[in-house]
Amino acid sequence: MALRSGLSLLRYISLRTSSRVLSTHINPEINQNGEKTAEFPGAKAPYVTEMKFLNENSYESIPIYRVLDNNGDVILANEEPTLDKETLLNMYKSMVQLNQMDKILYESQRQGRISFYMTNYGEEGMHVGSAAALSPQDLIFAQYREVGVLLYRGMTITELINQCYGNHEDPGKGRHMPVHYGSKQLNVVTISSPLATQMPQAVGAAYAFKRTPDNDRCVICYFGEGAASEGDAFAAFNFAATLDCPVILFCRNNGYAISTPSSEQYRGDGIAARGPSMGLHTIRVDGTDALAVYNAVARARELAVKNKPVLIEAMSYRVGHHSTSDDSTAYRSLEEIQKWTSDENPVQKLRLYLERKGLWNEESEKSLIKESRDFVVRTMQDAEKKKKPHWKEMFEDVYYDMPLKLQKQMHEMEDHLRKYEEHYPMENYEKE
Repeated sequence: MALRSGLSLLRYISLRTSSRVLSTHINPEINQNGEKTAEFPGAKAPYVTEMKFLNENSYESIPIYRVLDNNGDVILANEEPTLDKETLLNMYKSMVQLNQMDKILYESQRQGRISFYMTNYGEEGMHVGSAAALSPQDLIFAQYREVGVLLYRGMTITELINQCYGNHEDPGKGRHMPVHYGSKQLNVVTISSPLATQMPQAVGAAYAFKRTPDNDRCVICYFGEGAASEGDAFAAFNFAATLDCPVILFCRNNGYAISTPSSEQYRGDGIAARGPSMGLHTIRVDGTDALAVYNAVARARELAVKNKPVLIEAMSYRVGHHSTSDDSTAYRSLEEIQKWTSDENPVQKLRLYLERKGLWNEESEKSLIKESRDFVVRTMQDAEKKKKPHWKEMFEDVYYDMPLKLQKQMHEMEDHLRKYEEHYPMENYEKE
């Protein structure tokens, strides 16, 4: 009876509202061009009598915003951001420090000192430009190639290298693979490798911010164009838009994902084209131009804290290999890599800009490179001498109360090590 009553109610509502619904379609509005506009629940659009299928060539490509040209000159004076000397030098020094750390830790992996590493060459401008535009209270969800963001935010070279070496001073206690950085104090959520999982998480965190009274924080979520092919990306876009979340979704489009050219990853006008179609404020920016990225993120943050989610597609080029597990010359030419290294170098662009403003010179450059390299080498040598975390760390910090089965495993391990201790390098691990 309940089911029959429910169906009768639906029929009644349908009859009562049908004339009103149909009237929208029979007597549509007339727009300013004299065209009839329909207002379906799913879309408002003009009617046409000529059938036409649309494709990626039906629209002009979304333009790329930039401030500096390749010579470090400001193209349009009123677009130059007002940044003080300290901020500009901090941005540049972070880029140089990152380069030196990348070189040494990459070599460290090749020498067998660490198991894995990922360099950031070609993407430094996106890192420092975006980081400089954020508030320290804004929450960062990174992917795995945003170390410059963390450096600028205040994470030290020592903390980063300790993480890569997994010693007892690593905040992750040696449980993560290298480059899985994180810092609760600096509002950086710990990185994990699975692609795009951080995207819906970031939107969820932003929604929590929205529900907090008098909140002036936003979330920024970094991801690559390869991650944008995952279903989690579309879920994040849709939830961000429909829930009006204070989030900046920042895509680093470096052209290659792991080893697949962007032309094989997607059709259409890149990642930015998805933004307007899903209801996101959207901009495409030159990712090799730190000042353009700064302007874009600064404006995006103004929108985000007003609960207007933003999608930024920063166009760049991954100069280095995807990781130490990759040989990029297998899928692209050395000539192509060299072109982007010389012509569109984000570090070089910012350096030339600083020189033109009288804030930098050749002597400063040499001094910074030597100082940065020496510090990284010393820190790496110290990190590899530090002991590993106590072996019991592998069982802890998962459950608030350790379950019995895990306690049993830990005791069995303890008995095993007591019996065969001479076969294990226990002197390399912290004691209780």
